[in-house]
Amino acid sequence: MASVDAGRLPGLSAGTLEDVFTLDGRLDEPAWAAAPGIANLTMVDPSQGGQPTGRTEIKILAGSGAVVFGVRCFDPEPAGIVTFTKERDGDFSSEDHILFVLDPFRDGRSGYVFSVNPGGARFDALVEPGGEGVDRNWDGEWEAATTRDASGWAAEIRIPVTTLSFAPDLRTWGLNIQRRVQRLQEIDRWASPRQDYTVYQTSGAGLLGGLPEFDLGLGLSVRPSLTGGFETPAPGASTKGTLEPSLDLTQRLGSNVLTSLTVNTDFAESEVDTRQTNLTRFPLYFPEKRTFFLDASDIFSFGLGLNGGSLLPFHSRRVGLVEGREVPILAGLKTTGRIGGTNFGGLVVRTGEESGVAPATTMGVLRVTQNVLAQSRAGFIATVGDPLGRTGSWEFGGDFTYQTSSFLGDKNFLLGGWGLATGRKDLAGGQDRTAFGCKIDYPNDLWDCAFIYRRIGDGFDPSLGFVPRRGINSYSMGATYAPRPDNGLIRQMYYEFYPSLTTDLGGRWESYRVFTAPVNWRLESGDRLEFNIAPAGERLAEEFEIAEGVRIPQGTHDWLRYRLEVESAAKRKLSGQASWWFGGFYTGTLHQIELETAWTPSPLVTLLMNVEHDIGRLEQGDFDLTLVGTTVRMNLSPDLQFNSLVQYDTEARSLGTNTRLRWTFDPQGELFLIYNHNLRDIADRWRFESNQFLVKIQYTFRG
Repeated sequence: MASVDAGRLPGLSAGTLEDVFTLDGRLDEPAWAAAPGIANLTMVDPSQGGQPTGRTEIKILAGSGAVVFGVRCFDPEPAGIVTFTKERDGDFSSEDHILFVLDPFRDGRSGYVFSVNPGGARFDALVEPGGEGVDRNWDGEWEAATTRDASGWAAEIRIPVTTLSFAPDLRTWGLNIQRRVQRLQEIDRWASPRQDYTVYQTSGAGLLGGLPEFDLGLGLSVRPSLTGGFETPAPGASTKGTLEPSLDLTQRLGSNVLTSLTVNTDFAESEVDTRQTNLTRFPLYFPEKRTFFLDASDIFSFGLGLNGGSLLPFHSRRVGLVEGREVPILAGLKTTGRIGGTNFGGLVVRTGEESGVAPATTMGVLRVTQNVLAQSRAGFIATVGDPLGRTGSWEFGGDFTYQTSSFLGDKNFLLGGWGLATGRKDLAGGQDRTAFGCKIDYPNDLWDCAFIYRRIGDGFDPSLGFVPRRGINSYSMGATYAPRPDNGLIRQMYYEFYPSLTTDLGGRWESYRVFTAPVNWRLESGDRLEFNIAPAGERLAEEFEIAEGVRIPQGTHDWLRYRLEVESAAKRKLSGQASWWFGGFYTGTLHQIELETAWTPSPLVTLLMNVEHDIGRLEQGDFDLTLVGTTVRMNLSPDLQFNSLVQYDTEARSLGTNTRLRWTFDPQGELFLIYNHNLRDIADRWRFESNQFLVKIQYTFRG
């Protein structure tokens, strides 16, 4: 359990949820009137401890099978409420919304996030260990309904207890609540209303008591799905039809342990990756988007200061995906849970043979952490197996993170270390197959400072991990000073200093960069201005191709770059961000122009555009790269969304579309229509490359 003083934390008792309840966002059932409630929140931003602009009333009902949140968000100017998004898991950070964080284990390290905006759109996520962030790719089964009137807006949120894992004998959960008033950039919170804390730090959550004994039934969930359609995989290839069933079984071993089995797994509904321009000599990171791997993904998180851009000992995209090509997953078994202060997760997957890509193989991962001290944790991770069938593959490592929110009285502080070793029969005998590192972090509002060190051996190549760069010592630090001037124009100023240095294992420098922000102002209007200066350098042991036909020679290269960036407030129907990097780059110059826009001409339609144009002028040759992504989003309802993404890439000379319709016809059932179409520019002519049309329907039966 987290080290919190229950006497200083706010508390709320749940009312009784009646058997007959209509989820309509009106809060007119008698149970609401009888339930105790929260009369208001406390302002966090712009004025810590201030009185919110509009009152927020919250009540909670609990029954044997569900928890229901009811909230009334009063607003003195209801015409100014900002709400655009209706899609599931949209970006609510630039809209009015109400957000609930549940910690059903009261461990102060984990939790669930549920949020809804005035239009009824839903967002959910898993709290990453210690509240450092959230995994927004997780999707749970729950419902929400909203209404608007002359006094503001209201919402009802129903969360079945089968969506959650929770301590079996605990009748009091951790709870925090936060409201965003976008036009004022105002944040109001219930528990720990301090600018140094985030709402995701469940160590500072309040208490939700009066919970009944929940009934999970048999704890069995059966989700069959059927995917059918047609595909033309290449030019000149014949069109072939497909009809594939798949099955997911989930069995609860109590309220806190879950075992899942997937058979003939299909991920047709997963969104396509957003294309990226790569002007480095290292591979790019792409996040996981497949449901089976996202469930309980927080348990598999490892090491303080590790992320996709640096090192991941276990990256689930290595399972069932080889060099961007799908490999069939025949079956997978996953068990995750929390018992006492121990958190554990195990995963075993069997993939089938894909001719010319990968043989049939079995892979597995085991992760265990133990809650120690007040908010800290220690654990280990182990993996076996290789996506390419290479023999003798293994990895093992341990990590420890010390975390407190009472450093120097009331500040956040983290200190963590980790170490890993790996092996495989094809790895060279003289190479260093280990990696280790540490991080010191002081993440607070006025001062946010960190130092990270990583050492990655030249032979450290975990088969199920992601390591973009090996044989290095990496040093990086950062310091942000963020005062809040009370001048009526600027909300907060961020003065940033982020130097980094990478050396080889012998200590000779290979890369350096010093990112500074002498100007980064967030205005009271919600607009933002930024100017950056970033000297950088690379010492190349060998040449590499940065663009087609343009090769950077070996040797030492130093340059100086600048950036101008402006961002308009998202409260407007037309908003966006423009960024211009310019200055030196290797043996010449590079201009990078990036533009992101969002236009919502009506509540029904949103148009998004992302453009990146790179203009390189080097001694070895010139290059011009353009990447364009355009999304048309039809906001039909919170349960019915239509998105069409078009991506154009001059480097690959390709134009692709991904069109998806997602209909949640029942909290336990979904229908997807997916159409992909790709063209390629060959000899200055656009030619067909591939297409695919799929229909997928899935429904969860619970016992």
